[in-house]
Amino acid sequence: MKVLDLHCQQQHSFEGWFASEDDFQSQNNRSLVECPFCGDHQITKMLSAPRLNLSGASSQDQHLASNEVSESAEMATTSAQSAAVVPTEVHQQAWLKMVQHVLSHTEDVGGQFAEEARKMHYGETPERAIRGQVSREETSALLEEGIQVMPLPMPAAIKGPVQ
Repeated sequence: MKVLDLHCQQQHSFEGWFASEDDFQSQNNRSLVECPFCGDHQITKMLSAPRLNLSGASSQDQHLASNEVSESAEMATTSAQSAAVVPTEVHQQAWLKMVQHVLSHTEDVGGQFAEEARKMHYGETPERAIRGQVSREETSALLEEGIQVMPLPMPAAIKGPVQ
């Protein structure tokens, strides 16, 4: 299994696991590889040291492969590249943590978001933390009515229960 460092056009960095380089290229050419943060399908492979998932190898083989990868990584990575990656990764981790917090502390009202927000704003129902989907026009209308809403892009990878 090959582990590749990938990024999308919005510069989100993430890992992809593929059977081979050809497997990655094939899936990417068919737009099957997607950014887990924004859903972008225009994915490129970042220059990185090779890393293999050697779950079937002996521990000595894994240690030797790990040392080879470490040496390759030292040669391929400069301190400037490392410094540039850290803020992006930290930003993405913070964003994902915030999204998970919102998902676990709000009620999903789906397409009824605008109606529910209005009912709470006008005192027809008790206030509670909700989330859902609205169009840009509905968002503008809610804001014009004085109803505080905030768009929050959700990563495509978050499907189902919050972990």
